[in-house]
Amino acid sequence: MAMDKPCLASSRRWRAASAHPFHLHKEPLSMEDTTVCVLGLGYIGLPTSAVMAARGARVFGTDVNPRVVDTINAGGIHIVEPELDEFVRAAVGSGKLTAHLQPQPADVFIIAVPTPFRDGHAPDLSYVDAATLALAPVLKAGDLVILESTSPVGTTERVAALLAQARPDLRVPQADGDACDIHVAHCPERVLPGQVIRELVENDRIVGGITTMCTDRAIAFYRRFVDGQCLATTARTAEMCKLTENAFRDVNIAFANELSLISDRMGVDVWELIRLANRHPRVNILQPGCGVGGHCIAVDPWFIVDSAPEQARLIRAARIVNDGKPDFVIERTRALATERGATRIGIFGLAFKPDIDDLRESPALVIAHRLASEFEILVVEPHIDALPNVLSQGVRATLVTAEDALARCDLLLVLVRHRAFPPLLRALGTDKTVLDVCGALQ
Repeated sequence: MAMDKPCLASSRRWRAASAHPFHLHKEPLSMEDTTVCVLGLGYIGLPTSAVMAARGARVFGTDVNPRVVDTINAGGIHIVEPELDEFVRAAVGSGKLTAHLQPQPADVFIIAVPTPFRDGHAPDLSYVDAATLALAPVLKAGDLVILESTSPVGTTERVAALLAQARPDLRVPQADGDACDIHVAHCPERVLPGQVIRELVENDRIVGGITTMCTDRAIAFYRRFVDGQCLATTARTAEMCKLTENAFRDVNIAFANELSLISDRMGVDVWELIRLANRHPRVNILQPGCGVGGHCIAVDPWFIVDSAPEQARLIRAARIVNDGKPDFVIERTRALATERGATRIGIFGLAFKPDIDDLRESPALVIAHRLASEFEILVVEPHIDALPNVLSQGVRATLVTAEDALARCDLLLVLVRHRAFPPLLRALGTDKTVLDVCGALQ
């Protein structure tokens, strides 16, 4: 379908006005007449709620975790994200944002719950189903339901079908088309951890409804707080678009990771190799690491594989390469520890990517856990206050400062290129052995 016009002002105006949480623009659009219920107050749901509240919407956040609800209602946050604390504190203080354990009546419902996979990499839609059934009792004619959770193709239709079963008194778009009482659409989040607040406003949004009218209703809603373009399509295409974006990145990362394995076998410095190869005007190889983690890239490609297993051969192969990279790192660490007689290993980084606190699907965490069953490990992760349960029970792992790890460990394993690590590591003496799998010393 044709590209829609830009929704609002330029990113320059966002940056100029972003010092105060209520000034997303010099001339912000108002959402004063809109009530929104957001289901799931995690890395996407909470920032989205805060940004909409900053525009004037009355936002009812919903989460099943009482601790999360209590923290937000006290004006605090339970995740690490730049600027989010200011937005939440201001939104709660103004009365525009409140958190609840159950969905509240609203004009718009946004589902932003996890979509992990089960054993065998089959999608787990239980959270989406539960959120849909939870909001069904408070729906009324004219409401808009938007699925933002990254989902397999067909999930938006599944949401509408569940609503039809739960509320037979309301007409849904699958059965009644534009004569429906409830409009249902999909608009996947497309933000980068560490820049979520800015990218929620600046990034383009892909909006796909079950009907054209559903799409139009959803676009009209997002235009009220999104500066990027709102691009209209179908629900199925919107679902596949997000999966495609992450599968594309996964395949390219897999090439870099596989190249690091080949280079190790051949005695080639992979960092120099990539640096030289990228001097070609049409080559842009990514940097290898210890694997791929996070709630998107490590998960979403499996949704494509599950839906089209015979066709998604390259996507499956990329997932296998990236999932296998921690095994390589563990074997190299064991070999170095044996060679050096090391019994205590300093591990730098647990997050799935630099400069965040997110450990979801983190390959660094997998590596640390497996090594902790064989060695004493001292973990340096400046973005967390305590080790996750997998490292705090039954293994020899301790969260320490970088200085402590540098003083007590002869073998250092660098898994995540946090901004603070390169200066520390470059200042090391020659008595330390460093296995750098993320290019922190490059």
